[in-house]
Amino acid sequence: MGIGNLKKITNWEYWPSYVFYGPLLPYAFYLAIKARSVGFFSAVNPGIEGSGNGLESKYKTIQMLPSNYCPITIYVEKGENIQDILPKIIANNIAFPIIIKPDIGFRGLLVTKIKDEIELSAYLNKYNSINLIIQEFVDYQHECGLFYHRIPGEKTGKITSVTLKKYLTVIGDGNSTLSKLIMNNERAKYYSETISEINKDRLQMIPILKEEVVLNIIGNHSKGTQFMNGNHLINSELTHFLDHLNAEIDGWYYGRIDVKYNNFEELLKGENLKIIEVNGIISEPTHIYDSSTGSYFKALKSIKNHWKLIYLIGVKNKKLNKGNYTNLSYLITIYFNYKKYLKKVNTINANAINTV
Repeated sequence: MGIGNLKKITNWEYWPSYVFYGPLLPYAFYLAIKARSVGFFSAVNPGIEGSGNGLESKYKTIQMLPSNYCPITIYVEKGENIQDILPKIIANNIAFPIIIKPDIGFRGLLVTKIKDEIELSAYLNKYNSINLIIQEFVDYQHECGLFYHRIPGEKTGKITSVTLKKYLTVIGDGNSTLSKLIMNNERAKYYSETISEINKDRLQMIPILKEEVVLNIIGNHSKGTQFMNGNHLINSELTHFLDHLNAEIDGWYYGRIDVKYNNFEELLKGENLKIIEVNGIISEPTHIYDSSTGSYFKALKSIKNHWKLIYLIGVKNKKLNKGNYTNLSYLITIYFNYKKYLKKVNTINANAINTV
């Protein structure tokens, strides 16, 4: 067994979700019994469809944000083509490059940076059988995930996770092509297929000595981005910023926001930043994927603590008549809709790759 395969086995960052979460399923059943409902989590974020169970519209959710934090976003209905969309881009003063992604999506699937009309047309030809969104490209240098919750009825909340995101990069040696640098990089080689496709137009370029080449700017670890534990940055100033934001987002009590920002000092003041996604109950405190600061069992404990928060918030919202539980038949329907949609997206993606 190679070192790379061994790392994928020992590092939970690379594990399938059903393997990672398996040991916690009995605890989930315990919370359901305690709440007297398997759908207690549906009352957690009444302002978000399904409380943010993964099938909510990203477009609708991002519109909940204060306008100064919301990137310019366009909704693209399935079937629309380049002629339908270009006028919307122009009308909204969005310049290329842009970001395009499914309106319902997971783990960075199909999220793509588009540099011009030709690439946009090619993307739409492949993926316009599902609803999409287009966002302005936010070119702030840094990205992080901030996990926040507030118990209903309480004035202030708490930050439980800060994840700093380091985009996948390689360093030039003045001799090697980008393709070779990718295969020689300990992290990049795990994502070589995805990264090579993203950088296909420059694989044969030779970066100069010590030149840093950013391979991908999509902040998801399925695309190679490294998640680093930033919990040491949690302080009263950051909490105050999230409390203020939470007060402006109706019906959001629990989840993670993904933020692009200029520097952390400005982030604390709520300046020079854009919130590119708002996530609900399905979101994770992604600092747990930094294996340098913890173990798998510590990661499981963190997830368990967050599931307890889901229980507490759901029960409290139900008591205050701010949210409702869903029944088992609805949850079964949601599950099969999730599986059906995921299969459709994966099939579209596979077909698109095979026709390239």
